[in-house]
Amino acid sequence: MEELRVDMRERTPEEQAIYDRQAQLMFKLNHTMPRTEEYMGVLKELFEDRIGEGSYVAAPFGGAAMEKLVIGKHCFINSNLLAMSRGGISIGDNVQIAGNVQLLSNNHDPYDRQILTCKPIVIKDGAWIGAGATILSGVTIGKFAIVGAASVVTHDVGDYEVVVGSPARVIKTLDAEKFE
Repeated sequence: MEELRVDMRERTPEEQAIYDRQAQLMFKLNHTMPRTEEYMGVLKELFEDRIGEGSYVAAPFGGAAMEKLVIGKHCFINSNLLAMSRGGISIGDNVQIAGNVQLLSNNHDPYDRQILTCKPIVIKDGAWIGAGATILSGVTIGKFAIVGAASVVTHDVGDYEVVVGSPARVIKTLDAEKFE
């Protein structure tokens, strides 16, 4: 997986306008009555065609580079998601993400902190991310995998694997035949 490097000092006025608009939409979302027509309208405006049918993101919600975040169908994302999406974040269908989760597809160069180092995060269909988990850049979470609460995921998680801890490690593999 190739790393994208972004120099934050070279942001164009057009890029800045996009990020300002996204910040304003996130603020509006976070200050609108949940599950109302107005709330769902702001959610749709923020994600445009990058959020699937039947998916819901609970406020408060924060992050950056929302144009690089894609949410599949029938996902539930609980409150306080931090989605640092510069490297790209792809969330499959039927994913559940608990509260206080961090998806961090970008980091900073240790010697020049204005350079972002970015790799995509992929969360495959049916995965479940527990409360307070952190998923770092370049990580793929497999189909129907479970990431335990407060885990820090630094490496890929295979399909049906259950991981816990910091750094997260596999503690068991679920029976694939029990899923439809």
